Amino acid sequence: MELYGTLGPACAREDTLTQMLELGMTGLRLNLSHVTLAGAAPWLEALEKAAARTGIRPALLIDMQGPEMRTGALKSPLPLREGERVALGPEGVPLPACVLTRLRPGQPLLLDDGKLLLRAAGGGQAQVLRGGLLQSRKSVALPGMDVRLPAVADTDRENLRLAAAAGVTGVMQPFVRGPEDLTAVRAALAEAGCGQARLFAKIEDLGGMEKLPALLPAADEIVIARGDLGNAMPLWELPAAQKRIAAACRTAGKPFMVVTQMLASMEQAPVPTRAEVGDIFNAVLDGASSLMVTGETAAGSHPVEVIRYLANTARAAESYLQNG
Repeated sequence: MELYGTLGPACAREDTLTQMLELGMTGLRLNLSHVTLAGAAPWLEALEKAAARTGIRPALLIDMQGPEMRTGALKSPLPLREGERVALGPEGVPLPACVLTRLRPGQPLLLDDGKLLLRAAGGGQAQVLRGGLLQSRKSVALPGMDVRLPAVADTDRENLRLAAAAGVTGVMQPFVRGPEDLTAVRAALAEAGCGQARLFAKIEDLGGMEKLPALLPAADEIVIARGDLGNAMPLWELPAAQKRIAAACRTAGKPFMVVTQMLASMEQAPVPTRAEVGDIFNAVLDGASSLMVTGETAAGSHPVEVIRYLANTARAAESYLQNG
């Protein structure tokens, strides 16, 4: 069982990473939608020191930008209050140009893994249906709207040039739309001299689910990325979608990872909910080869305890599988 944290300001210190590795973390993810490989050099140096200190060589996954859409940078967090109208663009919610030019009144916009919900109102504005605080570089989902972006963004290519020297062992490709996306990523990896890296295909929308049979032979591992996948359907349908993807991977003998909100409450709380522990346990019982936490370790208040609960729960599930 591979157990991944996400590298970020909350955990990027030698002592913290040392404790996480000693507790059972086997790898780390670096989200390149928020930082570049060059910009993360101090974090990677801390990881290298922790690895040397523990004698544990963790995997390092980079999560590419790919065709994922995100809001732009904000000078400060933007409060979005339910019922109000907000500008879309540089003077309000900074959206990609390809979105702004195609928005039509009535189009829903899900921001930050669906935590915030807006509805386009025309005139460069939107109404806030579900409010909250918008931070920089958060995900944008447009249910029912197809915006085609390149599989490998220019920023991805810049990061890949540094991947081999940085010790990257795997690449996570978001919003995989078909095997051609994975072919493009493998070509970019080879061009960058990082062809040995494992390729993780993130299933994040209905299109990815539909293409899963074609993706299975093209990827080294499938990622059930429940954040944006949960935006693509009513949330009560997400568990069944997770079960179907897991079953398809088991049948094909393809390793799969489960990720997103596994211990979300621990971004603030020192202990998880019973439901979160059950979620981890059941993912292992379903045959997951990898589990990953994201904001819990990157930005949360208790990154070490997050790994403690993740590792101990995974071990308990493995023990149950072996001994009943």
